[in-house]
Amino acid sequence: MAISQLFAPLPSLTGTLTLTGRRSLLPLNPTTQFPKSRLSKDRAATLVLQSKGDDSVDASDRIISAVCYFYPFFDGIQYGKFIITQYQPFQILIQPLFPAIRAFKSFPFNGFLIFITLYFVVVRNQNFSRYVRFNTMQAIVLDVLLIFPDLLERSFNPKDGLGLDVVMSLDSTVFLFLLVSLIYGFSACLFGLTPRLPLVAEAADRQVL
Repeated sequence: MAISQLFAPLPSLTGTLTLTGRRSLLPLNPTTQFPKSRLSKDRAATLVLQSKGDDSVDASDRIISAVCYFYPFFDGIQYGKFIITQYQPFQILIQPLFPAIRAFKSFPFNGFLIFITLYFVVVRNQNFSRYVRFNTMQAIVLDVLLIFPDLLERSFNPKDGLGLDVVMSLDSTVFLFLLVSLIYGFSACLFGLTPRLPLVAEAADRQVL
């Protein structure tokens, strides 16, 4: 008897639902369709424009910011003398930049002049966007950090043995960091993103008002 009750047909749900002795005002009809909320095309377009308006970066700002990351790389290219001569892929990668590197190294004070120009003409110039000033300052701070490996190499300049191996490892590490920073900073700026380099981004933030 109990099993036959389990397979008995269920009562129809097309009527009204009774809760606590009261009839519900909503009919339980499975074919009932409720209206869907829709945004008008004008309203949807407005929302899209608002979501993109404040975060977009001008193409000129992207290019200026991307080019600034060549400055510390050109200034520290000498740290790649060991790894470039030993590994041909690095030679192929750097070869298109040789004319610009030679022009940068042709005058001893080019690095200092570019530093002064970028800092006072770009970073301290409120006419440029904060995006440009931050990336320029980040490139400058990265170049300033090259003082430390330069001082270490000048004070500790072995000709052979373990000391030379340490210097080669240090120079190669500095060069790889500069190369990765160039690729990361350049590509991020081209896409309108904000690259944040380790050991550099916080210092750049404090300098850009």
